[in-house]
Amino acid sequence: MRPSTIRAYDWIANHALRRADAPAAVDLATGRRFTYGEFHARIDGLAAGLAGTFGIAPGDRVAVLAQSSTDVFELQFACFRLGAIFVPLNLRLTPVELAAILANCAPALLVHDKAFEARAVEISGPNSRWRLVGCGPGSTCEAAAASGQRLKVPAEMNLHDTATLLYTSGTTGQPKGVIVTYAMNLFNALNSAGVTPISERSVMLCVMPLFHTAGLNCFANPIFHSGGAVAVAGSFDPGETLRQLGDAGLGITHMFGVPAHYQFLAAHPDFAATDLGRLESVTVGGAPAPLPVIEAWQRRGVALAQGYGMTETGPMTLCLDRADAVRKVGSAGKLAMHMELRLVDGEGRDVDDEEVGEIWLRGPSITPGYWENPAATEQALAGGWLHTGDAARRDAEGYYFIVDRWKDMYISGGENVYPAEVENVLYRIEGVAEAAVIGVPSARWGETGRAVVVLKSGVALDPAMILAQCAGQLARYKLPQDVVFTEALPRNATGKVHKPTLRAAFGGAAAV
Repeated sequence: MRPSTIRAYDWIANHALRRADAPAAVDLATGRRFTYGEFHARIDGLAAGLAGTFGIAPGDRVAVLAQSSTDVFELQFACFRLGAIFVPLNLRLTPVELAAILANCAPALLVHDKAFEARAVEISGPNSRWRLVGCGPGSTCEAAAASGQRLKVPAEMNLHDTATLLYTSGTTGQPKGVIVTYAMNLFNALNSAGVTPISERSVMLCVMPLFHTAGLNCFANPIFHSGGAVAVAGSFDPGETLRQLGDAGLGITHMFGVPAHYQFLAAHPDFAATDLGRLESVTVGGAPAPLPVIEAWQRRGVALAQGYGMTETGPMTLCLDRADAVRKVGSAGKLAMHMELRLVDGEGRDVDDEEVGEIWLRGPSITPGYWENPAATEQALAGGWLHTGDAARRDAEGYYFIVDRWKDMYISGGENVYPAEVENVLYRIEGVAEAAVIGVPSARWGETGRAVVVLKSGVALDPAMILAQCAGQLARYKLPQDVVFTEALPRNATGKVHKPTLRAAFGGAAAV
């Protein structure tokens, strides 16, 4: 491998130069395994093919519609070598939503796997300005990756150039393309390594989708930065995930998931017997984790550490040290090194310890804005701080506790109520499998809480029984006024409860 083929901050190429035989990536769906030397060669061949066959050049967008696999990481790093902008697409979006994203980012290429070929054709139409190309077994991309071609000269990019566009879920309107720079990727890797043990011996089980910042950056890309290995799961299945965690051959040391992942794993019959002794860092984010879920993992000897971040922050912002996982259970931890944070009230004034405020952030891993959307950029980054829309409190020791989404808070009788606090109580009720709380209009109180509950199979509970068990654990103004039952809570592609759908289905006015 010629040194001239390595760009100064090309993580894969640098590890291939130093540790070519070290494991880099495992594709769990196909069983393929790649060393850093092999991974580097495949990425180089793919980059050469994209440049030579399709003319991909710096600044071109390359959209990807494909299930999670090591192929997606190869496409990401190939784009980086070309200076092209990697745009992974949410597989669960409708054709209309995907078409809107493509119209916004105007890609030169839309890469798809076999499973999404028909969808790629549908959203492209006969007059699209981008070309379609396949990835996966037997595809054009696979042929390029396996060709042995060499990219003669990697693109010379600045750390502040755009590396990736990650489109938000669009729950409040059209999806927005979050600009992710090379600097954001670098500082996220540094922030992540500062709060969780990451080294060349780390082995990450990646169950989050690779169109999401958590799948890419919690902590797959940081582990690539450190020279560890990443095992990519095509999808999340509780039984299969437990088997992978217990597989000594894989040697998984790290996992990141949303609360639902750990809830479903803890409820699986194999949970008690799975060997979890190799795990060094098991982190939960995306939403406040119910305390019963954290406690279930603690009983297995695993410190489930809560973290906090968002697409716009790189995402690593807060994380709880393993040593504090029991003493500060429920906390999202302390601030990452390369980050500034303020907690402010509705007027933008800093609040005191133990008071709830909105999180504002600033630092080198914060997005510079949204792609082709100056109005949204100006609103989100007003005054030079990212206004997150998340509510939190800070204790006297500097630990942060995520209370809820600022917009999910409702006001009942003049008092602020944060649904996550009520949901923690509901999850402690025997027989409750899932629970979510929304604010609904009330003629008497302005708003009041409605609990939407999924019961475990074979359990019979009525609303009065649930409310009675909540009564001794919550102040009166926090008590839900009614309970409705459903078969399953609506969730987005990452497993988080989708509150807008929940409100649309169950948001009618309260009886009192």
